[in-house]
Amino acid sequence: MKMSIREAINQTLHQEMARDERVIVLGEDVASDQGGVYGITEGLPAKFGVHRVIDTPITESAIVGAAGGAALTGLRPVAELMFVDFLGVCLDQILNQIAKFRYMFGGQARTPVVIRTMIGAGTGTGPQHSQILYPLLAAIPGIKVVTPANAADAKGLLTTAIRDDDPVIFCEHKALYMDECEVPEGEYLLPFGQARTAVQGSDITIVGMSRTAVIAEQAAAQLAQKGVSAEVIDLRTLSPLDESTILESLAKTGRLVVVDESNPYCSMASEIAGLAVEQGFDTLDAPVKRVTSPHTPVPATPCLEAEYVPSVERVMAAVEETLSY
Repeated sequence: MKMSIREAINQTLHQEMARDERVIVLGEDVASDQGGVYGITEGLPAKFGVHRVIDTPITESAIVGAAGGAALTGLRPVAELMFVDFLGVCLDQILNQIAKFRYMFGGQARTPVVIRTMIGAGTGTGPQHSQILYPLLAAIPGIKVVTPANAADAKGLLTTAIRDDDPVIFCEHKALYMDECEVPEGEYLLPFGQARTAVQGSDITIVGMSRTAVIAEQAAAQLAQKGVSAEVIDLRTLSPLDESTILESLAKTGRLVVVDESNPYCSMASEIAGLAVEQGFDTLDAPVKRVTSPHTPVPATPCLEAEYVPSVERVMAAVEETLSY
């Protein structure tokens, strides 16, 4: 069945709440008739009731803190952190509590929390609602970080996240919500730590995540018209990171471009470039090239925002530069 990422996430929440009465949803406006800003929780309150679909005050620390406490009591909460930009308000609950409960209690406690959050630029929401903060999250031991790039992956990865016994941050790029593809019907799970080879190629490897995986596929299609065979890796999850697929592709192509919407310092692009040099140096035929956003806040002006994020043109230029060595 063809559906959008928004619809796939909504369907998955319906299916998992029907399957397991321990699954609850909480966050700002999740019980509204519209189902929140993008309609993600539409229909849930009418079907499952307000005792399982809980509207909260505008207090991210309480939302995430309550989710962590609920998980310790045996529930499986799905908390919505409306924009990842609000991470600072509840960072202690994630960094020092939820991520560490299993360790603090000697493995005797489980914390099956999913934190859904919107990421990314491209929709004109300004510098306080458009950031990519998944590198910060991926750096925290004890949590898993998921970045789906299409509707099928959104369903499979969210199902796995809800059933996982450890905390998961599920990052939804708001510029992708209406992107459609074929989605398997019924129960569908995808394992964490297993990247998707979106395009097979032999000349160069392009690694992307979330929206940049889509941009990488678009670039590969245009490069193919120029006779360049680009292999595209969609990471799917950042923690755990599928290092083997990246290194195997690099061993085949000898060249690597990493496309990452986050700022360049301490980015996922930096991490993957470091991996390539540390473990794949003998296979490199050219320097690793990173395509990222600049180290500035996201512009609010649409024309500047369009220049800010990685583009197909920038990816193609990086590929051509790397192939010139």
